[in-house]
Amino acid sequence: MKSQAEAHRKLEVIIDSVSKSYKANRKIDNLESAALPNQRKVVDALEHLKHVMYMGFYATRALDAVNLRHNIGDHLYRAFDILVEQISRAVVYERLGGASPRAEDRSWSEKVVVEVFTRIPDIRELLGVDVEAAYNGDPAAQSIEEIIFSYPAIQAITVYRIAHEFYVRGVPMIPRIMSESAHGRTGIDINPGARIGKSFFIDHGTGVVIGETSVIGDNVKIYQGVTLGALSLKRKNRGDAAKGLRRHPTIEDDVTIYAGATILGGETVVGRGSVIGGNVWLTKSVPPGTRVTYSNPEQFHDTVAQGKKKAG
Repeated sequence: MKSQAEAHRKLEVIIDSVSKSYKANRKIDNLESAALPNQRKVVDALEHLKHVMYMGFYATRALDAVNLRHNIGDHLYRAFDILVEQISRAVVYERLGGASPRAEDRSWSEKVVVEVFTRIPDIRELLGVDVEAAYNGDPAAQSIEEIIFSYPAIQAITVYRIAHEFYVRGVPMIPRIMSESAHGRTGIDINPGARIGKSFFIDHGTGVVIGETSVIGDNVKIYQGVTLGALSLKRKNRGDAAKGLRRHPTIEDDVTIYAGATILGGETVVGRGSVIGGNVWLTKSVPPGTRVTYSNPEQFHDTVAQGKKKAG
């Protein structure tokens, strides 16, 4: 008991010390937690939306035409209430650094959430094609059910498809909270600002990074460890990266990018039907139909030169 009392005394000293550290006026010392979006709540809303996307896979009881609508409604109403509140907080925090949302903030948030929910049938259409791309692109896949239940790429792409809809409508903070929740679970980092076409597949997935201004066409397949990144850019005085600039590459339709490849720069375009080999480092555009390999870079340069002559 004496040792426990001594430990508690030391703990009280530590608590005092930690409390005092919050007086340093750093950004991490912000105590306006009520004004900030709640990360856990955002993830809760995301889980409700994932149920809606794959209701037959997430449901804990049998579904039919009668109770399907009820179950969808239950999840959407819960997600709606959470997201309106959290988006309102994000909007106010971006504008004022923290305050109670006004009526107009909530009204704007409601409008955005309704707009995104209206897009759910279209999102489900895209996800259906993404799942088929995974099944067709991975010989190890035994069934569609296995892919939805266990493939990290489908989890990450599902969250991206939802977060992107909020991103393009100018919602601050919330889309990134969503995408980072998927990043933490899957090891796949897809910025919600990226523009990704249909029938997208990431095989294995761990270590994939897709930057904010990346543009990816249809029927693209990439493997683990691929980076679609930015070259180093100067930052403005207020510390934000140069906004409005294309910092990440464009990947055209029907491209395959193998494990460990790094493709950088906003002016870099990988032409349609190209194949980028494993561990390739690419900062220049390649014409359609190019095969780039790390083992024979001289052949790569010859292929690019020939492609440019044909294009000319």
